[in-house]
Amino acid sequence: MGQTGPSNAVLDKAVYTGSLDCVHCGLCLSACPTYRATGREASSPRGRIYLMRGAVEGRIGLGGLLAEEAALCLGCRACETACPSGVRFGAMLEHTRTGLVAAGLRRGWAARLERWLLRVLVPRPRRLRLLVHLLGIVQWSRLDRLALLLLPRSFSDLHALLPEIPAPARRGSLSFLHAAEGERRGRVALFTGCVTRELFASVNQATVRVLTRNGFDVVVPGDQGCCGALQAHAGDLDFARTLARHNARVFDAAGVDAVVVNSAGCGAAMRDAAGWLPGEGERYASSVRDVCEFLGAVGLRSPSGPIDARVCYDDPCHLLHGQGVAAAPRDLLRSIPGIELVSHAMATSCCGAAGTYNLSQPAMSARILASKMDAFAAVDPDVIATGNPGCLMQLRRGVRARGMRARVAHPVELLDEAYRQNDVRER
Repeated sequence: MGQTGPSNAVLDKAVYTGSLDCVHCGLCLSACPTYRATGREASSPRGRIYLMRGAVEGRIGLGGLLAEEAALCLGCRACETACPSGVRFGAMLEHTRTGLVAAGLRRGWAARLERWLLRVLVPRPRRLRLLVHLLGIVQWSRLDRLALLLLPRSFSDLHALLPEIPAPARRGSLSFLHAAEGERRGRVALFTGCVTRELFASVNQATVRVLTRNGFDVVVPGDQGCCGALQAHAGDLDFARTLARHNARVFDAAGVDAVVVNSAGCGAAMRDAAGWLPGEGERYASSVRDVCEFLGAVGLRSPSGPIDARVCYDDPCHLLHGQGVAAAPRDLLRSIPGIELVSHAMATSCCGAAGTYNLSQPAMSARILASKMDAFAAVDPDVIATGNPGCLMQLRRGVRARGMRARVAHPVELLDEAYRQNDVRER
């Protein structure tokens, strides 16, 4: 069949090269959330790779089914963990989405708004801070409740995701240097992120306290920027590379033993910089460590302050599949006295957040989240722990919708609580 629709030449050759590694064995099928939800071959990693290769070879056009499936895919990379051939599906998906954008196949106000947000707002700290401040005023004044009566249903979905915005004083920027406590073991940099810095500042603050408590000087470069993860997922790889190049210069100049990250999505993107920036991003990428992974490797100073709670740990996709970190967060939680780590049936499956997926594909996102919440409800934990801001927002939304009693927190927040309880006991 001949080529149809926009030119297929915009697809990167990396898509074709990556497709050659797929042997179509089908071991990825059961790992794929959209395939499990739909049962459609086209909605599986194997099916999507077939579509990608067909487009590069000119057998099918870029539009139609390929564009639909590229948008429907979560990019969770669970297929990479399942794949015996080492197919780097996440990179192929990013290149495909970039090709679709270049061919003009992502049109409409939603696509334009997303591109504007991810280029003009999210990577600009002052603009993002102003927006969050305004949202906070609306939230504190309860005007958001009134707005929901007037705006379309899609805005209620966005509202349900938004966490309680901290007061401005609690969102303040961290100082540049935080000195180690006790015997000094090294010097690290903290990547503060965009969403985490504004909506989950308590996670950054807890991370600094835990790292200094474990003997590390922590530097927080003020000129660090957005990691580029959301931009790459949205098909804007060139801009993602620009952001990664800036951060590579900033953190390479920091003179640290490691760059510690508490956001799974950011950490995966920063590690991907070796592929995004060949010849210049390797050192930066190799320095990145998830906070739980880092603490597990250096040896955690165990807390003695107890937290009596049944805790479910939920794997963020880009920590488990993107970075290969599974045991470290669980080991960290087990080190806290009083915590009972409780397993649930869907721990390694995507929650449906996936960057902006819960906004662009709300129906599928809600369907995937429902299965996750069923698994949590079956074990009824006191705390659900996960290590990514998007997952924190998505799971909190699920907990509120189900009326569950569980608190949703980052593992490092629980460790920080244990250390601080220990301090109180020693006074």
